[in-house]
Parts: sequence; C-alpha cells; structure tokens
Amino acid sequence: MNSLKNIYDKYLRNSFVFCLVWAFILNMIIETLARKGFGGIEFFIESPVVFLYNTLIIFATLVIATVFSRRVFFVTVITCLWLAIGIANGVILMQRITPFTMKDLSNLTDGMSLLTNYFTKWQIIAIIAGLAAVIVAFVILWLKGPKKKGRVNHKRNLMVAVLVVAMTFGATFGLVKINVLSTFFGNLGYAYSDYGVPYCFINTWLNTGINKPRNYSEEAVKGLFSKEDFNEDGTMIPVQEDVDEDYPNILFLQLESFVDPNLFNHIELSKNPVPFFQSLVKNYSSGNLKVPACGAGTANTEFEVMTGISVKFFGPGEYPFKSVLKDQCAESAAADLKAMGYSTHAIHNHRALFYNRNQVFDNIGYDTFTSLEYMSGVAKTPKNWAKDEVLTDQILESMKQTKSRDYTYTISVQGHGKYPTEQVITNPEIQVTYAPSEEMKWKYEYYVNQVYEMDKFLKELTSELEKYDEDVVLVLYGDHIPALDVTEDSYDGENLYTTQYVIWSNFDMKKKDKNLTAYQLTAEVFDRLGIHKGTTFTYHQKTDHNAKGYLRGLKLLAYDMLYGKNYIYGGENPFKPAGMKMGTKDIVINGVTRVGDKYYIKGENFTEYSKITLDGKVLETIYLNPTLLGLLEEVDPEDAENMKVSQIDKSNKDIISTTE
Repeated sequence: MNSLKNIYDKYLRNSFVFCLVWAFILNMIIETLARKGFGGIEFFIESPVVFLYNTLIIFATLVIATVFSRRVFFVTVITCLWLAIGIANGVILMQRITPFTMKDLSNLTDGMSLLTNYFTKWQIIAIIAGLAAVIVAFVILWLKGPKKKGRVNHKRNLMVAVLVVAMTFGATFGLVKINVLSTFFGNLGYAYSDYGVPYCFINTWLNTGINKPRNYSEEAVKGLFSKEDFNEDGTMIPVQEDVDEDYPNILFLQLESFVDPNLFNHIELSKNPVPFFQSLVKNYSSGNLKVPACGAGTANTEFEVMTGISVKFFGPGEYPFKSVLKDQCAESAAADLKAMGYSTHAIHNHRALFYNRNQVFDNIGYDTFTSLEYMSGVAKTPKNWAKDEVLTDQILESMKQTKSRDYTYTISVQGHGKYPTEQVITNPEIQVTYAPSEEMKWKYEYYVNQVYEMDKFLKELTSELEKYDEDVVLVLYGDHIPALDVTEDSYDGENLYTTQYVIWSNFDMKKKDKNLTAYQLTAEVFDRLGIHKGTTFTYHQKTDHNAKGYLRGLKLLAYDMLYGKNYIYGGENPFKPAGMKMGTKDIVINGVTRVGDKYYIKGENFTEYSKITLDGKVLETIYLNPTLLGLLEEVDPEDAENMKVSQIDKSNKDIISTTE
C-alpha cells in the first residue's frame, strides 16, 4: 500500500499525468468491452499508434477538468460518459453486428426501440434504476465532493487543455493523411475494430451529411451537363409523360448477404450451392459490383442503387435513410420512372420501420411498400428471418395490380446474420466438409444452406417471369458479403466490398459484362434500355467514369440535390411525398360479428401482424386466417362498431397503417 501511495504522490498527484494515465486505462476498458477476451491488450500490441491516438482523444476530454476547482466531479462525469459508451457498445455487439453509434440515440423513439430490441423488461428497469442512482451520486458529489486545495492556475491549465485538444486535431489530420485512419467506414463493425471505439463513435456524432464543396455555385452545378440535357425551363426536374409502354417492367432484387460461396477458399462444400446463379452469370449480362458495405449496411447499398449517389460523400457510418431522407423528399429511380408513367413499388420481407423505410420510400417516390407485416404464411429460417420464397408472389402481385409498366425494388432478408456457432440445421442439403474450426463450420453451413434456398428462389422467380405476358428486366445482386469474418485471403472475389450482379430479361438482350459500382448500376441498366432520365443517372451516362473530376462532380451534384440550394431544380426542391400505400392489396373489414361474448372481424387480406384497434389502442387479437380475426378482450358493445384493423410492427408494436 505504501508503494502505491508513493507512486501516486510521485507521479499521479499531477493532474495532467493522472488524466493521461486514466485515459489509457479507460481506453483499455472500452476496447476490451468491444472485443473478445483480452482484445484491448491485443489491440494495443497490434495497433499501438491507433490505440494511443484513441487514448489521446479521451485525454483531451479529461484534461478539461483541470481548469475547474471541482475537478474530481468533472473527471467522474467524463469517465462515466466514456464508460457508458464502452458498456453500451459491448452489450449491443452481443446482440447485433453493428456497433453503438450516436444515431442509436438520435431521438427518443429510436432510443426506446433500441432498449426494447436488446433488453428484457427487468433489464430496462435495472438500467433506469442505475441511471437514477448515477444522477443522485453526481448531485451528492457536486454538493459534498472535494475541491482543489489552494489556488487553481486557470490560465496555465486552460493553455494546456487547448494544446492537448489542438494536438488531438493535428494527430487526426496527420493519421488520416497517411492512411492510418480513415474517414469512410464501409463496415462499422470493422471500422470500430480497426480505428478504435472513441474515434469511430465521435465520427458518427460530428461528421454527418455532405460537406459543402469549395466550388459550389449554380454555374458549377449546371456546368456538369450539356445544354440538351436540361428541360426547356433550364432545370432537371422530371417532366411528367406517359411513355412507360415503350419500355419493359423493371425489377431490382437486392439479395441479403448473397455471394457465390465457392469464392470462399478456406472451406470445402459437399456440392455447389448456387448452380442456377452461376448459369445466370454465364448467360446474361453480369459483372462485379462494388458495394459500399461489408458484412452489414444493407440500406446504404440500397441508397446508392436507388439514387445514383455514393455514400462515401456522407459522414463515416452514416445511413442517409436515417438522416437526410427521413424527413426530406428527394429524387430517385422511383421518382424518375413515375414521371414516365411507371407504377413504383418496394417490397421487403422484413419490418417496415427498419431503417425508416416506411418514411423514406414515401419521400423518394414509391407508390406502394409491401413489408413483412403485409405478407401472410411466411416461412422462417432457424434464426427467425423470413425466407425469400415468399417474394415471388409479392413481386408478381405488384405487377398484376396495375395496368401500367412497373418498377419494383425488392429487398430480401433470408441470408442475414448473425450466423450460429452451433449446428441448427439437421440433415442440411449442403454440408461444409472442411473448415478451419468447428465454430466456423456451423456458421458457414448455416449460411450456404440459406444461399442454396435463395438460389432455388431465383430459379422459381425467373421461371414465373419468363411466362409473364409483358417484357421484364430483372436486375439481381448481393448487397454485401456475409458477416462471417471474411478476410482478403479467404475470399476470391475482387475485394471484400465486391459482390456480383446479373441483368436477366424475358426477351433478347445482348450479353454485356461490365464491372460497376452500386451507384452506377441503375444508370447502366437505364442506358441499356434506352432510358435517359434522372439527374444523377444522366450524369453517370454522360460522364467518363475514369475522368479525374467524375466523383467530384457527382459529390457537387449530390450536395446541391440534398443539402444545397437546388440549383439543378431551379432553386427549389420539386419533390413531394408520394402518398405511399402500405401493401399492394387493400386490407378490408366486411363486418363485425358477435358470438356469445366474443367479437370477430371478418374481412380480406389479414396477416399475422393484423391487430384489432379501437381509437388508436391495440387490442389483444388472435389471427385465425386471412379473412378472420378474433378479439381476446372485452369492449363496450357500443364501441364495437368503431373497431378497426391495424398492421403492427413486430418489435416495438407501433401501428404502421390502419383500415379506413
């Protein structure tokens, strides 16, 4: 004990030294919570520069406490904030792939959704009680805690604090410059692992949106196009016309975590899981697709394909679906094709509220959105994800509901992780006959069997579309590689940000193979079909992709469209909400029947997510079949005729839509 006291008296009594040592300890705790076992120590050994840089970030916040006489209080508060980030990140990584970001706390609704998704009721109560106890402790510490004895040299301490903060900014700039750090996170999980939790978390907080380009002006924006590219009014606003019948139905199919498993060179399989997909690659236009995500981040691949804009222009780890497009209308392929007379549909066999799709799709031009809550009889994987086989009927239904040509964008979910580390599939169709470890064997065996079923789904879908009595183009691709700890050495794809795409059609199209990025894909498809509409898509079609200023021009255009003065549209955002309908089929109430003391609602197109509601309150309901729901609680007979049917989110029980 005396030796520890001597060390403290000799080295740590100095506030600056104490804050530096404490920052190192805090960083070690935070990084250990984010990794398995002794991950913090391993991170320090493997990446000492990055580890010490993150220590410097924490030190820059702690050193501010030295300016105050109540420095114990401020050090404690700052310590608790960093520990809260570390603990939250560690707990969340036990439940999902994506680490903790500022966006998880961006508003109260998201925050409550986060709690209910990852914690039980009693755990939430314990968390609330713990927070209350911390607040009480802070109050007591402020009132009763120690103060610095003697006079505080405010001027000196402030200068030191400013110097440390300046050093932190300088170190950030320098490490980014020499590529030790990055400002683009294609995969948040990998970024947190490579660059450290403090740096990445702060980036998700401070670095958002598209930074204003230095040369931003009306002249610069309009200079990206030729005179003939503009409308008569000198803008790029989509002009309404009905020419859809001159073109085919256009279907996009984004396959969750879908790649050819034969590209994984560190495992061996009992047979080929994707024979049909390989035949598509061989016989139809295809190529490598560079996507903005790795292992996770579906919505960002989606964003790039739908808008033609690269997410690299945004803040690290940012999802435009959760930021700018949540509350703002914008141009997309859906909006451009609507102007040509197309009906526009989105389909996803997962939650409507995930990534705010129920709001975003309305803001970017979709007429309908059919999510899991509007599908009935959906088969599930052993990990409880909806199987993709349900999508064939949903895609065909979206086309049959309209007289016009259709643009349907479908997002699948079957291949989603987390992948189990134990055997969950008995008698699998595809066996992993060799893997470096038992744990890896079961992960890959689960994954390849989901991909095998997805391949069967592709065969069924194209078989049905082959018989369709209108021309159809189907663009299918993987959104990112699976979250299987894949490395460059174990994957024979071009890199970890590469999947494959195929352009299939039920009419003759010349095979033309080409490697593309996700934000170039739609423009390429439009060009192949003779469609030269849309601001970003026209830009991609008219600009040399190898030109030095290609990406700078695209960023300039994206800033103007989403954050700037809308020069390209004549100075005002011309897009409005589409008035999107949830589901392609109407959910209808035909009558309310009373049998004894029980009420039943008869109708059409009910699903397992249909609930009886009264004045906005969700009542306890049993789903009996697509035409019948039963009420499991009592209501006033006078109120019975006012009952409605609502589709309910499976996670947080929010009402998505209600029958009129």
